[in-house]
Amino acid sequence: MHFPWRRKQQPSEEQSSSLPSEQHSSNSHWSATKDTLQTHAATAQAQTASTKGTLQDHAANIKTRLRAKAYELGSPPTAYLIVSGFFLGSVSTLGATFVYRRYFRRLRTAEWVTPDVLERRGWVRGVVTSVGDADNFRLYHTPAIGWRWPLKFRRVPTLSKELKDQTIHVRIAGVDAPEGAHFGRPAQPYAAEALTWLKNTIEGKTVYCQLVRRDQYSRIVSVVTLPPPFLPGWLTTGRSLALEMLRAGTGLTYEQAGAEYGKYGKDEFIRVEAEARAARRGMWKHGTAGETPAQYKRRYAQGGSDVEAQTQGRTKAETENSKGGGLRGILKRIWS
Repeated sequence: MHFPWRRKQQPSEEQSSSLPSEQHSSNSHWSATKDTLQTHAATAQAQTASTKGTLQDHAANIKTRLRAKAYELGSPPTAYLIVSGFFLGSVSTLGATFVYRRYFRRLRTAEWVTPDVLERRGWVRGVVTSVGDADNFRLYHTPAIGWRWPLKFRRVPTLSKELKDQTIHVRIAGVDAPEGAHFGRPAQPYAAEALTWLKNTIEGKTVYCQLVRRDQYSRIVSVVTLPPPFLPGWLTTGRSLALEMLRAGTGLTYEQAGAEYGKYGKDEFIRVEAEARAARRGMWKHGTAGETPAQYKRRYAQGGSDVEAQTQGRTKAETENSKGGGLRGILKRIWS
């Protein structure tokens, strides 16, 4: 009996009988291909790792060379360092010297007051160690800090041997006081009182002096001010010592050549002197002018005597009194 599907099934059975051998062959081929691919992948991975290591080594080498180059560029040559150090050292030395000479150097005597100091009319602070006449004194210069509490580590000498060649002889500018007894010459009237007033006012105390010029006796003519009552002296100025002398009647306005009056001006000096005369304070208590210190020195320079001085003083007083009741009457009429 013929069954068609059997014939068709035989090739299928034959085909199925040959399938294991073909499948085995295909598996073998795929396994070989896989091994080849794995080998290529491993080789490529090894090459990649080798290349990566080479690149890292190359990058590290480049970084090292760049660091070395940067160090070379950032490190100046030795000559440049030497020149820069010399320049900076010179500038620092000059700056320190300027600051020291301007603010910290102590002026020991009048000879230490150089023309450049007088030219800029600088101010100095110091302690009055002695008063010679009623218009000059000795100043111990106390610059910068360290002279007063709470930062006191320097002191002003008190013994005469310690003060020798350590003070500046200062002449008070703008005022002339009665002359004391010198070189066998008698003192002018009210000279002792004027000297006592000045000693009580400034001796042993701090004053501020604006150095102006050097006079014929090598004294330093200075505008002298007293310490301000509240604020420090480097912020503001105190009262003028010369004006205080005129106000107390212990001096006259200095009107000869080279007179200095500071910021106050000659008119202010004359006004204060006129007030003292009108109030009969100090040397004006008798209401007569007498012989001025300038006339006194001029007379003795010309070999005059005390009789001439008394005659000159009496003549001047009579002249003033003949002018409508004297100077006091004139001032009263002006102010009224």
